[in-house]
Amino acid sequence: MNDQRPVVFDDDNPEWTRDDFARARPADAVHGAAIAQALLRKPGRPIGSTKTNAKKSISLRLDPDVIERWRATGPGWQARMNDALRLALR
Repeated sequence: MNDQRPVVFDDDNPEWTRDDFARARPADAVHGAAIAQALLRKPGRPIGSTKTNAKKSISLRLDPDVIERWRATGPGWQARMNDALRLALR
């Protein structure tokens, strides 16, 4: 048997054929430019949306018992740790 159909791994999302590619149109032609821009934008915060004094992410190695004690204080433990470090600077 000589079956020329593409192999389908997902019935809900079959492999595209040449006809599918020939009928395809750009996203902005189908949905409009605003929707296309939203679909194509990079994930994450928009450029320039952060405050100048925004907190910075760092890598800090701490002993496991220290981390567990802070986590045991419940939600918001990182903010409380930040406040304790700020007090230690005085």
